[in-house]
Amino acid sequence: MSRGRNQNLRYDTVNQILEFISSGQFQQYLPSQVMLAELCNVSRTTIRHALQYLLEIQIITEQNKQFLILRQPEKKDILSNVRIKYPRKNQYQSIDSYFKSVIQRKLLKPGDIFTELQLSKDAGVNIFTVREYLIQYSRFNLIASLSRGRWQLIEINEFYADKLFELRELLEVHALECFMALPKEDKRWNEMKMLFNLHQELRDNVVREYPDFSALDNKLHSLLLSAANNPFIDDFIELISVIFHFHYQWDNSNLLQRNILAVEEHLAIIQNILNNDRSDATKELKQHLNTAKKTLKNSIALIHKNYVL
Repeated sequence: MSRGRNQNLRYDTVNQILEFISSGQFQQYLPSQVMLAELCNVSRTTIRHALQYLLEIQIITEQNKQFLILRQPEKKDILSNVRIKYPRKNQYQSIDSYFKSVIQRKLLKPGDIFTELQLSKDAGVNIFTVREYLIQYSRFNLIASLSRGRWQLIEINEFYADKLFELRELLEVHALECFMALPKEDKRWNEMKMLFNLHQELRDNVVREYPDFSALDNKLHSLLLSAANNPFIDDFIELISVIFHFHYQWDNSNLLQRNILAVEEHLAIIQNILNNDRSDATKELKQHLNTAKKTLKNSIALIHKNYVL
């Protein structure tokens, strides 16, 4: 690593620790150097350099082999000549996978409060990646920033579900029209045929393999939306995925029956697309989206009932 990159890393680490202190996530004493290295995703050598700087500017002092926080950081303490660093792809994927898994396993429930620091430790990624990830999803009104690195998982209501599917129908019907207009040599027609075959295979083995439907559901809707060739729709695809993980899977009581119905609805949509029947394909798509909306609203009602009791 070059000298410049070493310096950037050290400066970045200093600023990260200053942010921990400013946000109140570190109070009175800093954690151990081992813990700091894990939180900042750097070596202990880098942590020692950062601590030396904080000692020099009297943010901290050493006391009984611990680092006591003397004062809150000021603007002048921040090392401003650090280039902005973006989280590495594998770090972002790690927090995304971990965060969705704790929601799927119901370890984090609507209304629960959690911290960036704890999420960073549990997911094994640096806190900057965690914060960027959470900020990204906060714009969907699924989580809310409280204060001092604290967040809350929001419970969506029926009004939110109605508005979500109102937009979803507009976008997907438009995307379907775009798909039907694709030239026949476009590779997505072959992908649609492959999806039809995969749905038939799942239908034949649905009792055993019904959990596999979620992957096919994502593939079909993503394939349709890709035909719109609109980068702004990418955020919407992600939102649907997040909603699915946040609320749709909470009610697993009749998942087999729901997925059996959904597979049949998908097959009807795809069959009409392949038959170039725009009218019936649109009708079947709207029916499928209406079914999905009812399922989400039932799940929301179940969550509300559980938290009222």
